[in-house]
Amino acid sequence: MYLHEVGNHQSSRDELQVLCKGGTGAFLGDPGASQYVLRLANLIFNLLCAEMGPSSDAIFWYIQEICYKIVAETGIPSDRYHLGKILLHSLKDAPDHVLQIDGATDEKDTFKSALERSICCATAFRNLGLKYQDVIVIMAPNHINLVIPMYASLFLGIKVAGVDMALGVNELEDTFRCCDPKIVFCQSLKVQNVKQALNTLKISAHIISFDENEDCLSFSKLLDEYGGDTTVKGFTPAEFDPVETHAFLMTTSGSTGLPKTAVLSHKNIIVGFPITMNCCTKFPTPVNMALVVSPIQWLSSTFPFLLGPILRFTRLQTSSETTSEHVYSLINKYRPNYTIMSPTFLTKLLKPSERETCDFSSLQYILIGGSAVAKELIEELQKINPKLLIRIGYGLTEATGIVLDPGYSPLGSVGSPIPLLQYKLVDPITNEEIYKPNVPGELRLKGPTIFQGYYNNPEMTAAAFDEDGWLKSGDILYRNEYHKYYFYDRIKMLLKYRNHQVSPIEIESVIIKHPGVLDVAVTGIPDAECGDLPVALVILQEGYNVTAQEIKDFVKKSLSDSKQLRGGVIFVNEFPTTSTSKVDRMKLKEWAKTLKKE
Repeated sequence: MYLHEVGNHQSSRDELQVLCKGGTGAFLGDPGASQYVLRLANLIFNLLCAEMGPSSDAIFWYIQEICYKIVAETGIPSDRYHLGKILLHSLKDAPDHVLQIDGATDEKDTFKSALERSICCATAFRNLGLKYQDVIVIMAPNHINLVIPMYASLFLGIKVAGVDMALGVNELEDTFRCCDPKIVFCQSLKVQNVKQALNTLKISAHIISFDENEDCLSFSKLLDEYGGDTTVKGFTPAEFDPVETHAFLMTTSGSTGLPKTAVLSHKNIIVGFPITMNCCTKFPTPVNMALVVSPIQWLSSTFPFLLGPILRFTRLQTSSETTSEHVYSLINKYRPNYTIMSPTFLTKLLKPSERETCDFSSLQYILIGGSAVAKELIEELQKINPKLLIRIGYGLTEATGIVLDPGYSPLGSVGSPIPLLQYKLVDPITNEEIYKPNVPGELRLKGPTIFQGYYNNPEMTAAAFDEDGWLKSGDILYRNEYHKYYFYDRIKMLLKYRNHQVSPIEIESVIIKHPGVLDVAVTGIPDAECGDLPVALVILQEGYNVTAQEIKDFVKKSLSDSKQLRGGVIFVNEFPTTSTSKVDRMKLKEWAKTLKKE
């Protein structure tokens, strides 16, 4: 995490200079030496962390205040976790505020309009016979009707499954077999694929097309024919226990393996989401506008979909493809000041030959997550916008997002413990807990944001926890003496060269420093004698002519023998990515096996 707030700490800098110039005698037997050293160490550490910026509890107090109002109205203590009631209250509270803008069409939608359509949709669900904890699927681009069935479902205790709209028929069959939906919302282009998958599985589900389609009911007709005449004042959300009630079936990223469906409860969401905006201190409306570039199946879109109404900010999204050029135009036209992005997508946006067309100065806050973040990427961001507050968010879908507080952390750290969670590091081979600083181990977690399990998959759920009930993150981290955590690698990504464990991220962090390299991803190819041979897939900066041998020599200067690029170097124009622009490590490995290596 790196937060650029240097200017407010000049007094500490001045004090540090005085100590450094005049205090050397304290090290030579002065009785006050221990206090001097402690004071000096604290000043250095506080200065470092001050430059990385603070976190604030303001968001937690604000959401708690909303929850208390709801409990005061209903008299039901658990309603403080009822997402449906929280959204209903928030949307009623500021009817004229703009909830969302589709940047592709310039359509705008107010809280009032979205609430009326959401209540109409919830009434339609009731009239169609949907019951508590039934499942709906939403697979569509980020247009202004996308969230309406989501909000309607949360009012009624219906589960929402966001699904990648790029999935083919076979993949849809796997998805529908798992979640058994009662309604599938999609665009007309996907209707036939959805029908085919449902028919193969003999699942009787309604298909609703957001646009007009002759083969199924359209969204507008759903509201007209089944929405009834329930008013906002006359609508009553369903009563249920939000602690146990499932809210979302979230797809895990699948960047290192097959995707799984994680179950998050209403309580998981309302406890876990606020950490994403604890850099802000002013509520309501901590930011004016948040740019959303992720599709519905990922938490990075669910955060702003839910927090927009609750925190009262406008969400800027697009129903068009999120190319770099389109995102540049959205930023230039609408001037958003908050966004969540993956490092891979951000690297594309910051391409030197293209970024000059975009004015990034409106951005005040950016949360970067999904994979390891290179220091060079942060430095590039700061060159473009020195006032930008940058946070690296380390998190898991299975823990409802961010699990470490990125505030007050030095460059390279992914944060420090959050009070509501428990943490331990474990040697993944011996299973022994690690207590010493700077020793890598698997991060394991307990707490109220931990998911309910993988949907309809008890075997995978059991495998996700150890015998003492700790969630196994699958990630290798280490912590320093100050309990600042640092990401090392994913267990599944680690390569084994002879008897040595090799981190692809460590090799990537070296190669990215080469001036001719725009981006790099390292994987391994199998070798019968050695295990894994590291291979670097490299995207070059425009105008640079770099050879494979230069890249190999660059690594040789910095890393030990076991970490050399014995598998070769492959020059590519792009990486295979998931729908959230993370590098798809499974496909990357296939590329490494088949593409020409130098």
